[in-house]
Amino acid sequence: MCRWLAYSGSPIALAELLYKPRHSLIDQSRHARMGVETTNGDGCGVGWYPDTEEAAEPAIFHATGPAWSDRNLLELSRCVRSPLFLAHIRASTGTAVQQSNCHPFRYGRWLWMHNGAIHDFPELKRDLALTVDPVLYPFIEGSTDSELMFYVALTLGLQEDAPRAVARMIGVVEAAGKKHGVPDLLQMTVAVSDGRRLWAFRYSTERHSRSLFFSTDVRTLRTLHPEIEALSHVSDGTRVVVSEPLGDLEGAWHEVPESSYGYVEDGHGELHPLTPVPA
Repeated sequence: MCRWLAYSGSPIALAELLYKPRHSLIDQSRHARMGVETTNGDGCGVGWYPDTEEAAEPAIFHATGPAWSDRNLLELSRCVRSPLFLAHIRASTGTAVQQSNCHPFRYGRWLWMHNGAIHDFPELKRDLALTVDPVLYPFIEGSTDSELMFYVALTLGLQEDAPRAVARMIGVVEAAGKKHGVPDLLQMTVAVSDGRRLWAFRYSTERHSRSLFFSTDVRTLRTLHPEIEALSHVSDGTRVVVSEPLGDLEGAWHEVPESSYGYVEDGHGELHPLTPVPA
């Protein structure tokens, strides 16, 4: 499947998380420990919001090659600083390796990325596509289940109430799976942001979801590890959400509970149960 990370906090260079940690996202592209595949080399992408006070659409970078050998990603990550960014390394579940299938996906101010799959997606694809608002449908560029999930969620009110829209999207997907007799239909961890708030979701129909972790409160980490100088340079509200931990630092990571979601905004974060809303 895939690996991803999402960051919200003090503006930092993307390379601080993509390359520098012991088990960075780039390391995970070759040596994932918790994914279905060890190697995630079917493309990569980053979406970031500018380090300014002005409201602005995020920028995105997509590449079809493996992240570990992408020189453009390395150069970009050393130069770009952002207070909120999403990064993704892809292992295709069957759709083509092309830029339009790389995460994160963008619509206006919104970014979306996904790890997981809709099982038997080709069989369900038409039914799901027909649920997308005709106004939104022309913006779908690729052929993945991940992007189609994004546009179903947008249709169901993502821009007004993200958690409810994702819960409704799950209901629509599971209803389609039931109609076609597909068991254990949906597997997902999802990150989504509008540039101000970051949400992360963990869910699967079989209730055995792909791994997802969030970082410990920075103030707690400073107490646990006063020797780490870098912790003094980030805000108290800085948070990282990852498919798997970026290292083995004691006390640094907590697993996101099964069937739940969380959000981070202005340094404040909360966790809540995630219950699908039937279609």
